[in-house]
Amino acid sequence: MKILVINSGSSSIKYKLFVLPGEQNMAKGIIEHIGEKGSKIKDHYTGLKIVLGRVKQVDLVGHRVVHGAEKFKRPTLINAPVIRKIRQCCTLAPLHNPANLAGILACKKLLPGVRQVAVFDTAFHQTLPDYAYIYGLPYEFYKRFGIRKYGFHGTSHQYVAHEAARRLNKPMSKLKIITCHLGNGCSITAVDRGRSIDTSMGFTPLEGLIMGTRCGDIDPALVTYIMHKKRLNIFQLDNILNKASGLKGISGISNDMRILGRKARSGDKRAKLAIDIFIYRIKKYIGAYAAIMAGCDALVFTGGIGENQRRIREEICKGIFSHLKKKPKILVIPTDEELMIARQAYQLIK
Repeated sequence: MKILVINSGSSSIKYKLFVLPGEQNMAKGIIEHIGEKGSKIKDHYTGLKIVLGRVKQVDLVGHRVVHGAEKFKRPTLINAPVIRKIRQCCTLAPLHNPANLAGILACKKLLPGVRQVAVFDTAFHQTLPDYAYIYGLPYEFYKRFGIRKYGFHGTSHQYVAHEAARRLNKPMSKLKIITCHLGNGCSITAVDRGRSIDTSMGFTPLEGLIMGTRCGDIDPALVTYIMHKKRLNIFQLDNILNKASGLKGISGISNDMRILGRKARSGDKRAKLAIDIFIYRIKKYIGAYAAIMAGCDALVFTGGIGENQRRIREEICKGIFSHLKKKPKILVIPTDEELMIARQAYQLIK
């Protein structure tokens, strides 16, 4: 079966074509500048026509959808009611879900009769217990508005956790794994016997670790304090928290860890400070997740920083498990979210 995996962004479409079983990658690519000024690709429909001109025969389409709220706990065959529910989730992920939906609707027109499956970033984290996902806010906020921790990068965390179990030659049902997805966006997940029981990102991807341009955990009272001090509106503050903070905001240089590493080694104190804070936050989360699982069999690094920055990994691991009699295996596993989506779509149809 030939499965086309689509990751539809606001101005791009990433795609891979797999043959399952066998998991052979037949084609991959990206269509960029969709809808941008001067671009010939005016919308996702036009972009997908180009994709379908490059791949031959599609039996099934798997879509990455960022937010499924509590409506979707597993991969789902796409039909009219599912499309309506994905549209309802757009308010929770206004930058992502509309683009994901545009890809689904374009495929519906271009590939009539071909089944489509939605795989949700949030689905893997739907196994979190209520005491891990409920915030310390009035409970009606959760019941009326769906305000809770959802977590993201779920497909990546799920893929590398399964790959870790395969490499250790042990069943997932017997392993306690901490997965660290470290890139421009960063998150950590505690995977206890195959189930996500806590994760660092929250209602939005802003919560948790220091990231490339996101602030991560802060005192929530700072929101109103900064707005008052700098006379900002909510949109200006949102831009600061999401696009001008994190490694970029602390260093004043860049959100690229490679650049910051070079600057730090040449004596730039703020670049070093940004890296030190980044490492400290990660170590704090790893320690917390090892505590709630009462142990850790494997610590997995993935993502651009996690896979390629050996010095960062070494600093994170330095002394962190010295109190444990049984030290976990440290693994570096390149993530493959598209392959995970293909697998899940195939299993659903099968």
